[in-house]
Amino acid sequence: MDASDSTNENILYDLLVIGGGINGVGIARDAAGRGARVLLVEKDDLASHTSSASTKLVHGGLRYLEHYEFRLVRESLIEREVLLRNAPHIIWPLRFILPYDAGLRPAWMLRLGLFLYDHIGGRKLLPPTRTINLRDAPHGHILEDRLTKGFEYSDCWVEDSRLVVLNAMDARQRGADIRTRTECIALERDEKHWTATLKAQDGTVQTVTARAIANAAGPWVDTVLTRAIPAQRHENLRLVKGSHLVFPRLFEGDHCYIFQNRDNRIVFAIPYEHDFTLVGTTDAAFSGDPNRIDISPDEADYICAAINEYLKVDVTPQQAVWTYAGVRPLYDDKSSNNSTVTRDYVFELDHEGGAPPILSVFGGKITTYRKLAEHALHKLAGLGGLIDGSPWTSDAPLPGGEGLRPLEFGTFVSSQSALYPWMPASGIRRLARAYGTRMAEILAGATSLADLGLHFGGNLYQREVDYLCLSEFARTAEDVLWRRSKLGLHLPRDGQAALSAYLEAKA
Repeated sequence: MDASDSTNENILYDLLVIGGGINGVGIARDAAGRGARVLLVEKDDLASHTSSASTKLVHGGLRYLEHYEFRLVRESLIEREVLLRNAPHIIWPLRFILPYDAGLRPAWMLRLGLFLYDHIGGRKLLPPTRTINLRDAPHGHILEDRLTKGFEYSDCWVEDSRLVVLNAMDARQRGADIRTRTECIALERDEKHWTATLKAQDGTVQTVTARAIANAAGPWVDTVLTRAIPAQRHENLRLVKGSHLVFPRLFEGDHCYIFQNRDNRIVFAIPYEHDFTLVGTTDAAFSGDPNRIDISPDEADYICAAINEYLKVDVTPQQAVWTYAGVRPLYDDKSSNNSTVTRDYVFELDHEGGAPPILSVFGGKITTYRKLAEHALHKLAGLGGLIDGSPWTSDAPLPGGEGLRPLEFGTFVSSQSALYPWMPASGIRRLARAYGTRMAEILAGATSLADLGLHFGGNLYQREVDYLCLSEFARTAEDVLWRRSKLGLHLPRDGQAALSAYLEAKA
């Protein structure tokens, strides 16, 4: 069906959000919570692109201090603890080890940077930096012998794609209309409204009207702008690719490493999914199709060479069990270096002559998505009261975080083990990490594993899959295995095939 076959249902929204990544769902959630009528459309699954391809950290961005981005670092560090309080099931503290390496940044510079990192964001929940002897266990067995001094500091982990989904769930609970696999293929503006033509995956075409648009399309933000305002030239983006490798576990312990490179970049090595180590990332200019992004051989070699400088056990790209890559849709500040182009978010607002506005979002990082949404709605609220209400999300738990306290996750797991003694400990812990208090919706009424329905392998059962389809917008095996979870790393091939068959039969 083409646009000529569409039907206009005269639906008027206060805000149409284009893009189902972290910025889009954050804006939709905040606006819906203020009473606005919100529609969000995403051409693929939630978090299909940039927002599931991060290094999965809620952090201040230690290296941004070198580029004097103090506002960004301060805001990020404040948000780190806000998000930890509101989603302590999918966000948790990590301790990072930063080795001092002669010939690179001097030790005094590292310590000064970490002093600022500890203090400019009002840290309350997380422990401070300390100096450590790298010859002591466990680091002496892991790192090259030349490394004797280092610093240990705090940041947080986040299940990035789950953060997106939880925001979308909360937005829907507050009245937002969330449509995945629905692309905005045309935009027209008159004196009062925008008219958007939407095409669903099944080919169905519909038009809706909205008073304002939030363009949070990530790598496609300029594409959306071109559709909305074709008379202008839109070249605001710089796409920078970041790639990661996942290896069988390279070292024991829950700590992480952050390694300096000779090119002044850094690489992380982080325990991942219990059995693995996540290593990345890169900063490579990208000019291809954002729908098709893979790690290049050069990037894989770069990452391996970087960590081989520090770890006693060398690795090669061929040893990786999984790779992933994404592009950061950064605002092009004309920096000559991809590593120094700003990670801060930038807005472009078009409402010339009082026309219905379109607010486009460039850049940003997962850590600051909530503040980005507040600032976006503040800009729209100033245009004749398009969005009413005050900021509210700073103290509002995300789904599953209700009643949970940061730094007390072990207590919650113990309570769930007592409630469901028939569930293996590994299954309890995984469900608690993924769903927090919402795991009760999956396990309600069950008294044995048999009550959970079909078994797809590991600790994945039909009950959980049905919950993901009903409550978390999942449709395909890829949605379940790689975005709602990372069970794709654990589930046997026959289990993945059985899951695909089950979901295809449900469709």
